[in-house]
Amino acid sequence: MNLVLKCNPIRYTPEMARKRFDDSSCSVARALNEVGDWWSLLIVLHAMYGTRRFVDFQQELGIAKNILCDRLARLVDNDVLRKVDVGEHGSRFEYRLTEKGRDLFPVVIALRQWGDKWNPAPDEPPLDLRDRATGRPIHTVEVQDADGQALSIRDVFVPEESLPAGKKHSA
Repeated sequence: MNLVLKCNPIRYTPEMARKRFDDSSCSVARALNEVGDWWSLLIVLHAMYGTRRFVDFQQELGIAKNILCDRLARLVDNDVLRKVDVGEHGSRFEYRLTEKGRDLFPVVIALRQWGDKWNPAPDEPPLDLRDRATGRPIHTVEVQDADGQALSIRDVFVPEESLPAGKKHSA
């Protein structure tokens, strides 16, 4: 049996309030609970660049204080960032990536590469990302099989026996 890898459709309507997907069987929907708005991923991206302080995030992103405060709190609550008291001149905090946050690195790189291909900046070339050790350009992020061969969406399936009971389909 060859089932296509998919999640149950989540249909958006304008009447919908922001919804959480905590109970969804789709890991993509659950992940979007934590980093699914553009500000959150941009904050994570800038944290990967080395940004740590509230004022620096605000300046670099041009984000309103209340929105930045909310997104940083969510990212800390979801263990993507940790808030560290560096204790300089009273209370000064920095936001640092956790292991969970660092694990978003391939996601951010894949999104950057996708954006460079499908929505490039009109007046600038894409960033030239290189391997620090060799100086060589990095490869496009891709899904690979156990032998390192690239896979397309048509090459991937979910075996029926690994689907949750309510999600099994007949062929």
